[in-house]
Amino acid sequence: MNETLFSQIQRLFERTYAQVGINLEDCLIDRGRCAQLSRLAGASARELSELARTFLRRADDQLYVGIYYSRWLIEQLERHDPRSGLSDHNIRSLIAFVEEINHALHAALQFKLGQREIHSEDFARNLELQAQVDTYLVLLLFVAFFRKTQKVSRTDRRWLRFHLFASQNPGAVHDRNLRGRYLETTELAASYTQFLDTLNGMRRLDEIRRFRSLDYGAKKERVLALMNAS
Repeated sequence: MNETLFSQIQRLFERTYAQVGINLEDCLIDRGRCAQLSRLAGASARELSELARTFLRRADDQLYVGIYYSRWLIEQLERHDPRSGLSDHNIRSLIAFVEEINHALHAALQFKLGQREIHSEDFARNLELQAQVDTYLVLLLFVAFFRKTQKVSRTDRRWLRFHLFASQNPGAVHDRNLRGRYLETTELAASYTQFLDTLNGMRRLDEIRRFRSLDYGAKKERVLALMNAS
């Protein structure tokens, strides 16, 4: 049976970090459930993307995850399957798709390690920063796969960075907390991935595994130290 794009991306993250122990595709929810969970999440949820969202809830010391993708986003990925090539037609949809899988996976891994403050701001910023870093690396793999040399050019990297970092507009978010979260994590992720671009394959793998093990404060300190050293 052919693997879905979802399962392939989950498997890639699990090979990189750790097994999450569940099939995250089982956590997919429909539009009605998304609307219900958005209302429960409060006013700030109104400013989250309409294309894709991840919901986390803790009950009886269990973590419950819901992943939502809009019909439009799925149609874009079906019409322009990124496994056949990346372009301006599917890059934004793929970014949203990958980030939600990443949010769910790292939330589950952290919960398994004893992290219970899933609604704290540091937890949210940690997931957001990690997702942007990991999504950049996934995009690099997609681009490299379709290059005869298996190498990603500077032009490719600039194009990926534009769509993942530069084209974002966190300043348009009205909620001050969300705006600050997106502004800070986007800046940190853009800087950290520039550092990752200087490493070879094995050094980069070791680095991102160490980075993933850090809490948000330590991640931020790591990136700021690299920025000051450059």
